[in-house]
Amino acid sequence: MPFTRKRLASAALSTLLVLGLCNTGANAAPSSTVSTEPSSEVLPLDDLRTFAEVLQRIKTAYVEPIDDKTLFENAIKGMLSNLDPHSSYLDPAAFLELQESTSGEFGGLGIEVGLDDGVLQVVAPLDDSPAAAAGLEAKDLIIKINDQPTKGLSLLEAVEKMRGKPGTTIRLTISRESRKPFDVTITRAIIKSHSVKHELLDEGYGYIRVSQFQVNTGRDVEKAFASLKKANQGQALKGLILDLRNNPGGILQAAVEVTDHFLNSGLIVYTKGRLANAELRFSATADNASADVPLVVLINGGSASASEIVAGALQDHKRAVVMGTDSFGKGSVQTVLPLNNERALKLTTALYYTPNGRSIQAQGIVPDITVERAKISQEEQSTEVKEADLVGHLDNADTKNKQRAAKKDTQPHLQDEDYQVNQALNLLKGLNVLSMSKNTNP
Repeated sequence: MPFTRKRLASAALSTLLVLGLCNTGANAAPSSTVSTEPSSEVLPLDDLRTFAEVLQRIKTAYVEPIDDKTLFENAIKGMLSNLDPHSSYLDPAAFLELQESTSGEFGGLGIEVGLDDGVLQVVAPLDDSPAAAAGLEAKDLIIKINDQPTKGLSLLEAVEKMRGKPGTTIRLTISRESRKPFDVTITRAIIKSHSVKHELLDEGYGYIRVSQFQVNTGRDVEKAFASLKKANQGQALKGLILDLRNNPGGILQAAVEVTDHFLNSGLIVYTKGRLANAELRFSATADNASADVPLVVLINGGSASASEIVAGALQDHKRAVVMGTDSFGKGSVQTVLPLNNERALKLTTALYYTPNGRSIQAQGIVPDITVERAKISQEEQSTEVKEADLVGHLDNADTKNKQRAAKKDTQPHLQDEDYQVNQALNLLKGLNVLSMSKNTNP
């Protein structure tokens, strides 16, 4: 097949539409168009001749015949797989799956993965997914898929092996720190991801969990605020926990909208890239759905990309106390560039920066207060004798009322099982006590 300068230039200059879509854990720029101005660089004719020669040698000498379409598809995949872990070539099925994942319903295991030194690594399992139910955790290494080693596979190849019809099973061999490799069998399912959950942890203290940044996440967080206020008898909250742990990211615009709910003004995030339209800046508006309620943001090693934008912005503006462990460190922006044959490129086009100019790429967000994951266990009841245990002790009128209230509240709470949430709630209560003390003392 002949290669000519005219033909190659024509292919390179075809107009590509940039969609505001991204894969789970990747960010995307808002809708715009990529510049199609001709490049001033001279086409590398010697390299193109080498490519054509390799193509011809493969077609002639390879043990089995291969058609041109397969060879070109493989060449494109190879170009992108060697750029960075997040750039990839999307065939029609992968492109469709990408669009479904950002809308909130898709098929699979419900897991965000990346490559760590060529080994498949779990970034985070999605809430209420088969992967989460199977006990997969952030930073787990998937060393085998159905007994086939993953070492040397591209990210796209590994993802394709994990895809399948809902109801079918897959066996993953997991390597986890301080534990021998073990197998996990997972049943594929249609993933219906509800990205926002909320509950009232205690009187006046709310909890919002964002598991992924989807198209409607910003709106759903605003609804969560209204529901929490209603559950708190219409009273303003005393404190709020925003849980971004194991949130692999999502749509950049959704992250901006969520952050905007907590800020009255100021820069949220900005990006830098080679294309003119990759230079983006997002700032907060005057509307503040959170009403400046004291805020703790929870992060961990599974918090990546868009969730790091939120945590970084709120930390820079000193709007929240960030608690937990270091985040994943994915500070790059992926833009989906659709092609004219139901295929697309998912290409890293920029890096994002926090308001103070911090690049999170390969570093992550460092929490203000480090709280490791741990289990909560109560000690045995003390055998110490108290005044109330003495025969003939004087009664306290408030004691019976408190005992009645304690009997009513017997339901288990999230803070009773989740150590990091427990610590965040205690911090908010402490801040509230200090605030009340300042207001009452002249």
